[in-house]
Amino acid sequence: MSARVLMVQGCTSDAGKSALVTALCRWLRRRGVAVAPFKPQNMALNSAVAADGGEIGRAQAVQAQAAGLAPHTDFNPILLKPNSDTGAQVIVHGRAVANLDARAYHDYKRTAMAAVLASHARLCERFQAVVVEGAGSPAEINLRDRDIANMGYAEAVDCPVVLIADIDRGGVFAHLVGTLALLSHRERARVVGFVINRFRGDIALLQPGLDWLERETGKPVLGVLPYLHGLHLEAEDALPRAAAAKAGARLRVAVPALPRISNHNDFDALRAHPQVDCRFVGPGETPPACDLIVLPGSKSTRADLDWLRRHGWGEAIARHLRYGGRVIGICGGLQMLGRAVHDPHGIEGEPGSSAGLGWLELETTLEPHKQLRNVRGRFAFDDESATVAGYEIHCGVSRGPALQRPALRFDDGRDDGALSADGQVLGTYLHGLFDQPQALAALLRWAGLEGAEPLDLGALREAGIERLADAVEAHLDTARLARWFGLEDAACTA
Repeated sequence: MSARVLMVQGCTSDAGKSALVTALCRWLRRRGVAVAPFKPQNMALNSAVAADGGEIGRAQAVQAQAAGLAPHTDFNPILLKPNSDTGAQVIVHGRAVANLDARAYHDYKRTAMAAVLASHARLCERFQAVVVEGAGSPAEINLRDRDIANMGYAEAVDCPVVLIADIDRGGVFAHLVGTLALLSHRERARVVGFVINRFRGDIALLQPGLDWLERETGKPVLGVLPYLHGLHLEAEDALPRAAAAKAGARLRVAVPALPRISNHNDFDALRAHPQVDCRFVGPGETPPACDLIVLPGSKSTRADLDWLRRHGWGEAIARHLRYGGRVIGICGGLQMLGRAVHDPHGIEGEPGSSAGLGWLELETTLEPHKQLRNVRGRFAFDDESATVAGYEIHCGVSRGPALQRPALRFDDGRDDGALSADGQVLGTYLHGLFDQPQALAALLRWAGLEGAEPLDLGALREAGIERLADAVEAHLDTARLARWFGLEDAACTA
């Protein structure tokens, strides 16, 4: 089998590349095509544990769901997890191999490209179609040399490219024409069409611009995707845009927006719940009065712990607990709630130790081997029938008497996390803590919301994927898409 490959590149970050790849994967799956998603290089702190035990970008796990597949490290062979403004942990085929600054990684790209092409070849052998997501913009001319994320990859595998732009940002025609202008002649020839994303209004008023764009560039507009209000799809990396306060909210949740926050998709269920007002609180904002504070995961736990203190969260948490509030720490947040965090090997920065917030009797040491697991289990307190499921991604090993009162019991026989003796502070290494309906209900009840409305995050995600595929069906040139993927003359069986 030799797959048909189509790449989606964007004029900007957050133009809609991830969403369009997700939509195309589901659209092809509906037609019986064996399709796989692919992102050669992803820079993100939202990650997932694949079925083969490695780590990939969270967006590729969602795209795998759209394609009806278990996540696999070949779907995202290079993952960069920033741990400073100039450096990142480099993950190749699911495993961390180095911490490199930008210049060193530029030199490493030849090795990274070999890993990308190896994954590409394996996918092309296994699937009928591969839908590829670029990164950032192909017009970042300073990154053109040794590029593996956009046109460098497209040139290496000789695949067509669709360019998507976000009209909701404004300047959509400038984005598209300007991006083309900054490409080489060969790269421009590789672009086979445009998609305009997040349009709201009267399409008739946009049509003159679409006609001009096609005349000016000689490229077809494949369609205009509408702004899908209320769409639930996990953000690839950037924090979701702030929403208006929920008028009917009965539980207020505050999450500090740490500089190196990781896996903030942990809070998607809380943000989606109609009775919960969940807010990310950034620098310069006073920690608000609330019912529940959740400390999220972090790629740089000690640095983010210092950030918490500098922005008043130490005092805010103490006051919050004094008035009966509840606190949860997830992964790095669990480590921050302990007595100390030690990094003797300099895994996340300069070697050293930092005092924790001191609400749980445990200490954490960061160790070179990263623990990656998909897990299932139950709560060890309150409602022990409530099931949890998610994944662990952490270098820290926590030890101390607090762990004798665990928060969770996993099906593999391990206990996880801790619950304080007064029942107000909970810590866990489990990402996805709120995702299962029973677990969400139990945690909301623990935090003070009795009789919470049920919410199934998995069902919401699936409905979002279906909406995206419906939008492709209704608003894109599916006849042209079908020809690119060889559907008119291929026997498409999954």
